[in-house]
Amino acid sequence: MDILDLHRSGLTQRAIARKLGISRNTVKKYIETPENCLKAQEAHQHKSILDPYCGTIKTWLDEDEYYKATWIYDRLVNQGYAGSYETVKRKVGKLKDHKQKIAYMRFETDPGHQAQVDFGEFHVDLPDGTIKKLYLFSMILGYSRKIYTEFIEQCNMPSFLDCHIHAFEYFKGVPNQILYDRMKNVYIAKLAGKHKFNSTLIGFAFHYGFTPKVAPAYAAWVKGKVERPYTFIREGFWRGYGYVNTARANKDLWSWVIKKDERIHGTTHEKISVRFEREQPHLNLLPHQSFDTSYRIYRNVYKDCTVHFEGNLYVLPHKLVGEQVILRLKKEQLRIFENNHLVVVYDVPPTKGNLVQKKGFYAALKEDQEMNRRKYHSGRKSKGRAKQTISPEKPRYDMDVEVRSILEYEQFIPEVAI
Repeated sequence: MDILDLHRSGLTQRAIARKLGISRNTVKKYIETPENCLKAQEAHQHKSILDPYCGTIKTWLDEDEYYKATWIYDRLVNQGYAGSYETVKRKVGKLKDHKQKIAYMRFETDPGHQAQVDFGEFHVDLPDGTIKKLYLFSMILGYSRKIYTEFIEQCNMPSFLDCHIHAFEYFKGVPNQILYDRMKNVYIAKLAGKHKFNSTLIGFAFHYGFTPKVAPAYAAWVKGKVERPYTFIREGFWRGYGYVNTARANKDLWSWVIKKDERIHGTTHEKISVRFEREQPHLNLLPHQSFDTSYRIYRNVYKDCTVHFEGNLYVLPHKLVGEQVILRLKKEQLRIFENNHLVVVYDVPPTKGNLVQKKGFYAALKEDQEMNRRKYHSGRKSKGRAKQTISPEKPRYDMDVEVRSILEYEQFIPEVAI
């Protein structure tokens, strides 16, 4: 365009070439064919020694995008490739960059609609050189980003559900749905095209009135609201923290989180506490009674009035013999139910092989006269002994003989001398 502008100003081709520092032939070309300035310059395609293997490399990366350039280079050499490793490395890098360009849609929820739950793992270096493992439970409300978080020492189902209850009480309400990843306490498998959840979690969700949801596999961005705070807590609170015990750590963590609720959130550009005030009225009400999160075990009562559990025998009332009872275990305490009726509460002994009993149970068995009559009846009949009966239609003696008078027999008996 500069060439054409200078040419219209009256400069010669030589002057234009000198002024722009280019060849006179270039000036002549664009003056004679000005339309060439609108055409894009064709890129010169350089042939590479790697070109015949590009399809193979793409196939391998489609199979597993984590294949390294060294792995690919070694296999290409076996197929006859004679080029350098750097050429393969540049090609693999370009293909991986293209595959990793993935677009996501921002996902925001209405107030009270969804919460997200996850677990994180933290380590404590003890003075004796050992490492203690803690688990951090977190539940975050999708709209306000209000978070409840708690350290626990065991990642089992009762602790998992207790943390839910604590979070609901902290929020003073329950969201419509909760999003989880595929942790074993939640997700079992996908059967017949439907997600199969843990039966205990289903009962818990029904009790509190929320719907459990599971995120797709290997899709951490779906639960980004609860994933990001783990780094925030790990770097802002945990790094450099002086751990004493779990109860103290939770108290300090909750104080820290409450202070952080007053900050301006980087995504919503509002204080978390302000948005939570708008979200809280949209949460569902808590039920009148909390869910029983203890372990549930079914047992049949033996003839000796006991049930067996983890190496110990527990005595029950004798009237429950042969019945099925429900054992509820939590924090070394065993509660035994018949249907919904609480029968007895026992403390689980620290050792095995014990007979744990309430003295009144066996005493009641001894005083049960009806039970004793069935066990110790004096007229009991042994097996195989039939009762003797007299039929009114038959003679007293069931024989095929004729009964005669004694006088008829005397004539056949010879006299005996005395």
